Amino acid sequence: MEIDYSQLSPMMRHYMETKKEYPDCILFYRLGDFYEMFFDDALAASKALEITLTGKECGLKERAPMCGVPYHAVDSYLNRLVQKGYKVAIAEQMEDPKLAKGLVKREVIRVVTPGTITSAQALDETKNNYLMGVVYLDGRYGISTADISTGEFLVTEVESDRELFDEINKFSPSEIICNNAFYMSGVDLEDLKNRYNMAISALDSHFFGDESCRKILKEHFKIGSLSGLGLEDYGTGIIAAGAVMEYMYETQKSTLEHITAITPYSTGQYMVIDTSTRRNLELVETMREKQKRGTLLWVLDKTKTAMGARLLRSFIEQPLIHRSEILRRQDAVEELNMNYISREELGEYLNPVYDLERLIGRISYKTASPRDLIAFKTSLEMLPHIKKLLKEFCSDLLRELEDGLDPLEDLWDLIDRSIVEDPPITVREGGIIKEGYHEEADRLRSAKTEGKTWLAQLEANEKEKTGIKTLKVKYNKVFGYYFEVTNSFKDMVPAYFVRKQTLTNAERFTTDELKQLEDVILGAEEKLVALEYDLFCGVRDAIAAQVVRIQQTARAIAGTDVFCSLSSVATRRNYVKPSINEKGVIHIKNGRHPVVEQMMRDDLFVANDTFLDNGKNRLSVITGPNMAGKSTYMRQVALIVLMAQLGSFVPAQEAEIGICDRIFTRVGASDDLASGQSTFMVEMTEVANILRNATRNSLLVLDEIGRGTSTFDGLSIAWAVIEHISSTKLLGAKTLFATHYHELTELEGTIAGVKNYCIAVKEQGDDIVFLRKIVRGGADKSYGIQVAKLAGVPDSVISRAREIAGDLSEHDITSRAREIAQANANTAQHKAVPKPDEVDLQQLTFFDTVKDDDIIKELDGLELSTMTPIDAMNTLYRLQTKLKNRWKE
Repeated sequence: MEIDYSQLSPMMRHYMETKKEYPDCILFYRLGDFYEMFFDDALAASKALEITLTGKECGLKERAPMCGVPYHAVDSYLNRLVQKGYKVAIAEQMEDPKLAKGLVKREVIRVVTPGTITSAQALDETKNNYLMGVVYLDGRYGISTADISTGEFLVTEVESDRELFDEINKFSPSEIICNNAFYMSGVDLEDLKNRYNMAISALDSHFFGDESCRKILKEHFKIGSLSGLGLEDYGTGIIAAGAVMEYMYETQKSTLEHITAITPYSTGQYMVIDTSTRRNLELVETMREKQKRGTLLWVLDKTKTAMGARLLRSFIEQPLIHRSEILRRQDAVEELNMNYISREELGEYLNPVYDLERLIGRISYKTASPRDLIAFKTSLEMLPHIKKLLKEFCSDLLRELEDGLDPLEDLWDLIDRSIVEDPPITVREGGIIKEGYHEEADRLRSAKTEGKTWLAQLEANEKEKTGIKTLKVKYNKVFGYYFEVTNSFKDMVPAYFVRKQTLTNAERFTTDELKQLEDVILGAEEKLVALEYDLFCGVRDAIAAQVVRIQQTARAIAGTDVFCSLSSVATRRNYVKPSINEKGVIHIKNGRHPVVEQMMRDDLFVANDTFLDNGKNRLSVITGPNMAGKSTYMRQVALIVLMAQLGSFVPAQEAEIGICDRIFTRVGASDDLASGQSTFMVEMTEVANILRNATRNSLLVLDEIGRGTSTFDGLSIAWAVIEHISSTKLLGAKTLFATHYHELTELEGTIAGVKNYCIAVKEQGDDIVFLRKIVRGGADKSYGIQVAKLAGVPDSVISRAREIAGDLSEHDITSRAREIAQANANTAQHKAVPKPDEVDLQQLTFFDTVKDDDIIKELDGLELSTMTPIDAMNTLYRLQTKLKNRWKE
């Protein structure tokens, strides 16, 4: 909207000047009891907030579009705008309009963005609200992640897009800021915005100067060298962290004193869980409804505090890979199991504890209300009891938590002495400070409530001293309080009475004592409110000065809460302590799916065994019909391994878990319509990621590889993938491989490390019953028609399907697959060709080809450099047809 600034009124001109400084924000401009928006901001906000659009005279021919929200309810409107991805700049009145000369001074006091909002009303207390900075420089990504509400601040570096996306998926930031190089790097930012529901913006280059970023970090943490923060190996990460810090300074207009540390980390410190695996295993949200119920977090989260809930989520998002750390967590859970009475008592004391991390954040921000301080005090009251109980335990972690828990009695005492038990909501109402805390406040409070008594007492005293029986204390708005003496007694007026007014029948006087009393009484309420505000700010600042102690205690409370939660779940759900090895052996006896068994109400969950190692049992081919439980079983194994590595007990009768550096899953797929990728393309992309990034210490869960294309192509791909994974020279990872291609069961005995398993099924005539038990051996048929019958497909269709199945069985490829597998084995035996697990970068072919094969000869003789694309496609189609005809023969 083009605006002629010269025609604007002074107030509107100031509004536009302020708006020019924050062009990417909606400007909330304080006018009296409202925050007003004008012009384009008013048009956008009225639509987003569904509030009435009006107009205001502004000096132009047409009224300026205007809308507004009341200041006392601003948070709810602010939160709605931020949730929709807007940034909001808040311009506050910086002086009392009654005292201002001319235009009231206004300044932007903070900018609220999706990643920097601190309102308790806007935040989910069980989740962190992360702001992430991403810097792309010299082929590397620097990543810095901060939660401004808790003071958490992290930094790392990664080299690939996929690692970057894994970090984004791990933290799920609500806002990303980045440099222009990242913005232009080819990363699909729109897809990122939509997939993660986040705001992304490129900042000006001044945010990303190497020297300026180093300087701001050193100044904030008050150090001379960044080596003291452990950042010397994170060159790009330092720039990301400096940019995030500068952005927080610019938006919050605050010193950010509650950000007391920055934690560098390597992605190699934790198990790598890529984006699709997090989704497939439903760790913290379900795939479809995006809800907590039905996830691993839902099962394990019996925490009592918001801090504990957030820490537990981070445990699940980042399982450990170092055995010693896993064992320390296990010991803590085990000791709490053995002392369940103390554990339950701890839970009782944890329950009243508020969110200390976010409370100290608001206190440091100077936005904490009197009620926040009472919530803080209520929490502190529990700390001595929690510390006393923790002293009873012996495990290293619980002892460390006890050592880190400061009871903060001095802060409890400060709040107890100063703040009333039921304070008002806002800090400008008065009624905050307790009687006896401050002498002047007590005097003003007494003046407000006892002023009439004081005046009556003064009147009586002066009557007695002067002997003037008609002396009265009176008041009017012009003269204030005064003594009135009738003319008949004016000769008795003492010298210290000062005349104020002469009337026909009387005279009016004042005294120094009456003036002082007048000042006290008339200004008492206003002065008391102002004084109480100052005293409250003093208490708040005194608490903010202890931020490091409070954050340390908050971490101890969160850790205690998490281990109590894990222990509680373990005892109630009959979980066992898994032994942890570094030999690569996964041995689970009667394992159960932690989520499915809890969701089941009537049916008894069927437990299953698992044995995987890096030797003869590294790849399990699992066959069986749909709906029989293959996917549940495989996810179950992955979840048990993950639970063990986060330090939890696991749902099994016995468990031995070999530490896995990564878990990869390829379970189900749907067309990615947004990017135009088919089911098969999505599937192959995920398979490619697994084959390129897995190691022999990884756990792979692969379900129905190759089903998105034709039977022959799908079988070929599945076969080749098994050969690649099973080869110790190429990969050799522990793998659960579910398939409908029963032909793949022929690979046991011909490829080292492959073992067949199937889901047991009981046949009753033409019907089947799923026993949901994993047994050795391969299924000889898919029971697809019986499953269709169970699903309610009409009998006529079932009947016809049986007829067609009978005809097709004569052309079954299983026998051909058996011949190929045997031929491969014979070739290896008689021609001394290395077995698949001994080859290096070559794979056994699916077909037993020979040098004089006519298709091979034709392919060898093609001049690809002279062929047009259409010629190449026609030739490829002709050769494929020729190959398919040979199969039919």
